[in-house]
Amino acid sequence: MNALEEDKPKVGLEIHCQLDTRSKLFCSCPTQLSKGEPAKRFLRRLRPTQSELGEVDPAALFEFQRGRTIVYEADPENSCLVEADEEPPHPINEEAVDIALQVSLLLNARPVDEIHVMRKVVIDGSNTTGFQRTAAIGIGGEIHAAGRKIPIEHVSLEEDAARKTGESDMTVYYRIDRLGIPLVEVATGPVIHTPMEAQEVALAIGRLLKATRRVKRGLGTIRQDLNISTPKGALVEIKGVQRLDLISKVVELEFKRQESLIEIAEELKRRGVKGSDLTYDFVDLSGIFQGTSSKVIRGGLEKGGVVMAVKLPGFQGLLGRELTPGVRLGTEMAWRASFYGKVKGIFHTDELPGYGITGDEVEALRKALELKEGDAAVLVCDLYERAVDALKAVVERAREASMGVPEETRSASEDGGSKYMRPRPGAARMYPETDIPPLPIGEERITRIRGQLPEMPEETVRRLRLTWGLNEKLALQLLDSDYLPLFEKVASATRIPPTVIATTLTELIKGMDRRGIPLENLDEDRIEELFRLVDEGVTAKESLEPILEALARDPGLKPRDAVERLGLKMISDEELTHKLEALIEENLDLIERLGDDAVGKIMGLAMKEFRGRVDPAKVMKLIGRLVREAAEPRRR
Repeated sequence: MNALEEDKPKVGLEIHCQLDTRSKLFCSCPTQLSKGEPAKRFLRRLRPTQSELGEVDPAALFEFQRGRTIVYEADPENSCLVEADEEPPHPINEEAVDIALQVSLLLNARPVDEIHVMRKVVIDGSNTTGFQRTAAIGIGGEIHAAGRKIPIEHVSLEEDAARKTGESDMTVYYRIDRLGIPLVEVATGPVIHTPMEAQEVALAIGRLLKATRRVKRGLGTIRQDLNISTPKGALVEIKGVQRLDLISKVVELEFKRQESLIEIAEELKRRGVKGSDLTYDFVDLSGIFQGTSSKVIRGGLEKGGVVMAVKLPGFQGLLGRELTPGVRLGTEMAWRASFYGKVKGIFHTDELPGYGITGDEVEALRKALELKEGDAAVLVCDLYERAVDALKAVVERAREASMGVPEETRSASEDGGSKYMRPRPGAARMYPETDIPPLPIGEERITRIRGQLPEMPEETVRRLRLTWGLNEKLALQLLDSDYLPLFEKVASATRIPPTVIATTLTELIKGMDRRGIPLENLDEDRIEELFRLVDEGVTAKESLEPILEALARDPGLKPRDAVERLGLKMISDEELTHKLEALIEENLDLIERLGDDAVGKIMGLAMKEFRGRVDPAKVMKLIGRLVREAAEPRRR
């Protein structure tokens, strides 16, 4: 990488996508998620282990120190003793291996000669074993995206984690139905420099994965992790970006966050603040707050808690400085305090007086802590041990702030921001899986898979335009949706115009998503049945949106019943003619005054009454004839 590249921020992507296989990666359980209450529950505490060199991964140690208990929920139809870690893993799923090899070839990566499964330490509870199994399938490669070639570092095959279903105090609940579903991971080189480049590269990789027709679709089936660094900042991993259109915002906000942290570090340097100035000198201020009006502090003291505080020399005005919208340095300290001290929050002097804490109480704490001009303080009200652990975390975060941007793993938020998750993992995280033998990959297998590669995304767009008459924009929207296979099935089996089908499956459904309609309830079988009803003339294509919305809001509702419930059954030609004749009779004065120009007015009146139950083109044609017939005697 040249000097010019070094001066730019860098982003690397890790795209994880569930494979649509018949069974999980290391057992024969199906890859379908459960519904309803689990059949069984079991409890675990996970502990970190040393690597072969005697080292303990810092991320694993952090999760262990949180002291949480994990309750696993299981159903016999999609989990077994392998997921419960009561039975060794079965041989690796050959179907999943073939799909991962296909992805490797599509990305021009070199398939490995032999697959070696590794264990990656993960003790946050998402794996019953305390590790995730992963294996490299292809090395190197490239993809053309964002106007240039983006290097692919590796393509891997790994097992998905369990899904979190709840959390209460020190207990976390995970459903293990998702645990073990095969995932393909595609990792790019850290050569992306702008937020939009990151989004365009993720889009290109996502399109290629969908081209295999062997990946699962829907929310949660594809997740993006981002490794982001800035020239004066640090490497930060942001995990769990589920929406493609959020990637650019996540990158943009992390660039801004790191820039803001660098500015804070430079300001602290100008003020002469050093990390060694920040000490664990905690002071009990409970006496100051005995008669406080703060509900939080009063409630904490009544439960046997204490008010502990620490001085942060030179930090005045910096704890309240905004890093990204709605997130301040004090916010990041509060997150650390909640992780390590299990407290609900902190107070700091940049936001006081406030929250029921008076000016007199602030003045008293300033004297007790011997705060000078330019100093800040953080206080916590909780049980003594928790308060001390929380303030230790605050001091550590303050020390990091004096140096700049800390390396860490963060979780993505739905608004594009991110939140502290745990320290960055180290080299001790990975070690060999001893229960699964290596799997040789012969040249004959590679030749077979190479001969069955699917069409590339650009070829699919070209075919959609030529075969179905779609414009390029609609073809691309269809390609990027989860409904391309459904479109081709419906377009081939019905007489509905392909543009209507494509627009419904892209723009109309996206609009429903923006309005908060629960699309996760909208299964493809019912969408297909609805299109058949339109094709059979049971309802009109103009009724698609209200019916789809009804189906999404009621998972048990059948399309034909929805048509009846909404009163959107097509009017027969005979009934339509009768109703339009009556409408014409009611508006003879309008026809006499406007002549043929009355057609548009009467069309508006008709559609107001019949919308969703008629074909507008048929109505327009019929009204035109009836208006001419009504106007003819008057012309004589």
